[in-house]
Amino acid sequence: MHPSSHLLDSIDSPEDLKKLSRSTLPELAKEIRKTIVDVVSTSGGHLASSLGAVELGIALHYVFDTPKDKILWDVGHQAYAHKLLTGRREQFGTLRRQGGLSGFTKRSESPYDAFTTGHSSTSISAGLGIACAKHLKKDTAKVVAVIGDGSLTAGIAYEGLNQTGDTHKDKDLIVILNDNEMSISQNVGALSSLLSRTFSASRLQSLRKEFGEFLKSLPRIGENVYQLAKRSEESFKTFVTPGMLFEAFNFEYFGPIDGHNLNHLIDILNNIKTINEPVLLHVITRKGKGYPQAEQNPVYFHGVGSFDIDTGVCRPKKTNAPSYTEVFGQTMVELAQKNDKIIAVTAAMPEGTGLVPFSKAFPDRFFDVGIAEQHGVTFAAGMATEGYCPVVAIYSTFLQRAFDQIIHDVCIENLPVVFALDRGGIVGEDGPTHHGLFDISFLRTIPNMVVMAPKDENELRRMLATAVAHNGPIALRYPRGQGVGVDLDESIEPIPIGSAEVLERGGDILILAIGSMVSEAQCAAEQLSENHGIHATVVNARFVKPLDRELILPLVQDIRRVITVEENVVQGGFGSAILELLNVDGVCNAEVKRLGIDDAFVEHGPQRAMRSKYRVDAAAIVDTVRTMMEF
Repeated sequence: MHPSSHLLDSIDSPEDLKKLSRSTLPELAKEIRKTIVDVVSTSGGHLASSLGAVELGIALHYVFDTPKDKILWDVGHQAYAHKLLTGRREQFGTLRRQGGLSGFTKRSESPYDAFTTGHSSTSISAGLGIACAKHLKKDTAKVVAVIGDGSLTAGIAYEGLNQTGDTHKDKDLIVILNDNEMSISQNVGALSSLLSRTFSASRLQSLRKEFGEFLKSLPRIGENVYQLAKRSEESFKTFVTPGMLFEAFNFEYFGPIDGHNLNHLIDILNNIKTINEPVLLHVITRKGKGYPQAEQNPVYFHGVGSFDIDTGVCRPKKTNAPSYTEVFGQTMVELAQKNDKIIAVTAAMPEGTGLVPFSKAFPDRFFDVGIAEQHGVTFAAGMATEGYCPVVAIYSTFLQRAFDQIIHDVCIENLPVVFALDRGGIVGEDGPTHHGLFDISFLRTIPNMVVMAPKDENELRRMLATAVAHNGPIALRYPRGQGVGVDLDESIEPIPIGSAEVLERGGDILILAIGSMVSEAQCAAEQLSENHGIHATVVNARFVKPLDRELILPLVQDIRRVITVEENVVQGGFGSAILELLNVDGVCNAEVKRLGIDDAFVEHGPQRAMRSKYRVDAAAIVDTVRTMMEF
């Protein structure tokens, strides 16, 4: 730890934090920010959001009695200061490294992590569940849900607000809206802070309610007078805030207040923790606070790889090959120039899905629906009914949230919606909440759906052309990271639906691979030939559904020993599809081994290391072949 971190060095739990005087807390915040920047510059991570939530993390642990009181961070990537203050200071250097700390809150990692929050917008629902359980147990501990403003674009957050205010007005739930996008002037902030601290005093709350009931009781004019008084107060209190919205959900609303003013934060938290009903505190923070480069470019530093602290420049990649994401974005622009029916839809991830160039080239045909995957899929289905070709670009892990909409709103009526699943497979340091290891299994079960995965970035281009020309639901999944490095064809030729290709020919073993595993299969075939005299036929299946039965079945009949390889869970995946094909067609005497993720949630760690550990790489293929050949 840096020598200047003497305050942080003394904190091994929130109890140690409470021993510090308020006057020292701003210095502690500086030390925490420096530690976060130092670690993330080498490990990568979600920098800007966590830098913005430092004072909030300090104030919450200064005021509340954690872990008895429960704090839910939504999304968990804004909780780095929380981790540093809750006994994980010494391990913080292992952030997002294999065997080290998760980049998100994780219940199995610490008793201070009340809920695992890798996907957004779940804190209010989970917090209400915890509050109701505590109510049943007559446990008076507090529950605090810290929700980022982006997370409030998801419907589940409003479902949680609605239930809380509708049927659980007696439950003790504090929701803190960490608003890190809006900026407010100093005067407005000071006024708002004063009002919030005044209105949050428990006695004044009581008086305010009693006076309101008195006004409403006045004969004939009471309700009108009450509403006028209410509007006057709200027009004053919320002229720059969404306070009326939250009060409509029956939450007591306070704010907005400056989320970097520790004295104000601590004062208001001390006040509102005495209110035994749903409360929403609106806190304004600045993304990237304290690190100039992140303040100036918070989107870039939202999730970042290793970088040079002095310049903020990311360290150069080891390969010059473009990423699959970049190739997808470039191809979308090329195809859209020739087809004015192509629409791009994303769920708050224009940068992450590579659609920024599309949004600039075709602003009227680009739609960011917010963190609302369910809405995004149904929105796309609506556009498809009007003759457009919507391409829904969503990370594999997040598309899981829209499973019903894919079935009910797209596939039942066979609508031409394209699903572009970025981050299909193992994603690396973001861990189990973000690995895209289930999409092959859940998509291939749906009638009318076509499912495909490219072996390289050029095939991704061809599959995207295939998809936008298809008159029905179709999904293509591709991995995170750099492409293989192949040349890109100038002319983008579609691939016939359901057609596989043979890449290598050999009579000893048949390797059927899909997507990112094709290059691993080719590498394994080369090693088997050179080192063991075993000759493999390698098939790039391209399509999980429909399978190329005319190509695959004769090969199986001829070779009999078969390995399937996929970067997906084994259950219900590509290998299962092959087994089903062989069973239906009566090819039951073939020996089939399936390689994939075997009924486990994969932890965080480098992609290559995780593929090796979970036996979805060339070495695993070689070992399996040698076992089958009885070497």
